[in-house]
Amino acid sequence: MNKVGIGTRVINFLVDTLLFSILGYIGYKVNTFYAYYYHTPYYPFYYFFYAAWFVYYLILEGLFARTPGKLLSMSKVVNRQGKRPNFGQILLRSLLRLTLIDCFFIPFLDKTLHDALSGTETVEA
Repeated sequence: MNKVGIGTRVINFLVDTLLFSILGYIGYKVNTFYAYYYHTPYYPFYYFFYAAWFVYYLILEGLFARTPGKLLSMSKVVNRQGKRPNFGQILLRSLLRLTLIDCFFIPFLDKTLHDALSGTETVEA
């Protein structure tokens, strides 16, 4: 079980951020259309961005233990025993990603906050 390096994690982050940003933008444009033409409530883009961010990781890591970014870099999420993480770990991991201080823990913990507190690792597949 080889842990992935920072470079791989950056690639994962960039690919996944691009994808869930596109999903959030699509949701925002649909909401804007309905708000304009059907007078439904309007919500700002960041509502859709954060919702897409959370749901993207929750569903993809929950079902497949990987995201498109991890698939591209041939890595996956495992628990401390090297097995597939349970749904509670993925839920906690997805929630902790929303804290914008997540990556600032790398110098102190040698891993991100979402990995440390959820008991998971990103390893080579």
